[in-house]
Amino acid sequence: MSLSVKIMDAMKAAMKSKDSQALQALRAVKSEILLAQTANGAKEELSEAAELKLLQKLVKQRKDSASVFAEQGRADLSEPELAEAAVIAQFLPEQLSKEEVAKLVDEAIAQTGASGMGDMGKVMGMVNGKAAGRTDGKTISTIVKARLSK
Repeated sequence: MSLSVKIMDAMKAAMKSKDSQALQALRAVKSEILLAQTANGAKEELSEAAELKLLQKLVKQRKDSASVFAEQGRADLSEPELAEAAVIAQFLPEQLSKEEVAKLVDEAIAQTGASGMGDMGKVMGMVNGKAAGRTDGKTISTIVKARLSK
């Protein structure tokens, strides 16, 4: 089942349960999917990788907004953003723990023979390929920097 179908089913359920917060988040996802599909001029289905990337972007935007609001002492604005992020995140695959990401980084370093920060791009590319949609780039980057700077 494609992401669009899952989103539509979730929107129907949110409408029936009168969950306006979930409905708002799901409408934002649907809008982004439509924009991405029509960006090329042709209305074609997005690949699964593109869908995951889009969902990660939307979750990250909401978490970033929530942290800015929290820093400004605006819990009234921060909490809805986090709630929307949680609704969107349910469509992402199960996220990897930091230990699992570290293991992937160690494997990539061993495979590429990386020895310093100059090899960071090779390691990042390999880990991003293996962990697509299951972790964010910032987590990978932090662990790669820590491992390569030793």
